[in-house]
Amino acid sequence: MDEHPGGSESGGGTEHDRRRRHWETATSIPLVALSLVFLACYSVRVIDTELPPEAEIALNAVIATIWVAFAADYVIRLGLAAHKAAFVRSAPLDLLSVAVPVFRPFLLLTRLKDIPYFRRHSGSSVRFRLIIHAALFVVLFVYSIALAVLAAERGAPGATIESFGDSIWWACVTMTTVGYGDYVPVTVLGRILAVILMFGGVAIVGVATATIVSYLGERIGRQRSGHDSR
Repeated sequence: MDEHPGGSESGGGTEHDRRRRHWETATSIPLVALSLVFLACYSVRVIDTELPPEAEIALNAVIATIWVAFAADYVIRLGLAAHKAAFVRSAPLDLLSVAVPVFRPFLLLTRLKDIPYFRRHSGSSVRFRLIIHAALFVVLFVYSIALAVLAAERGAPGATIESFGDSIWWACVTMTTVGYGDYVPVTVLGRILAVILMFGGVAIVGVATATIVSYLGERIGRQRSGHDSR
């Protein structure tokens, strides 16, 4: 039975997938760079409370341009996909990053696999990819949530998180489940983000290390057994 309906029509499905993979490989580095630029612009806009109007307009223009670029990339990849529904299910973060800006920096993680070096299957590239993914995820998760909470909390009645230092401290304490209680979000959005951070912290602290070590050992062991059998 054909696993991908319509794929047998003159190789249409395969050709669509090949073109989409080519597009993703060609745009991976530019989009990673745009993710970094977005993170920098968003950080300046949130942290610096004394931006001159012209600087704020320029930052907003850059952020809007990057949003358009990511939206266009998603639409193009969707158009190139042979099976649209399968593509949407396989790339939820891409769609979420278009709709919710705070998730956009996480495209760094999804696009690393499209960079040629990270597509190798040697033990060193697998190990390096896992280390980079784990480290980047933790840093981006804490940093992005801290920025979003600061933007939501600053100036709210009764807010205690009024500076970037406060938000980073709060995010680290919350993610590690220490919970000193010296800084507490008071807005609805801030509390929603806090819940996301709590669940993410439990997952990161409790599962990440064991998963990475297990996966790494399995992949390297499989590659070694494959080389020995030749």
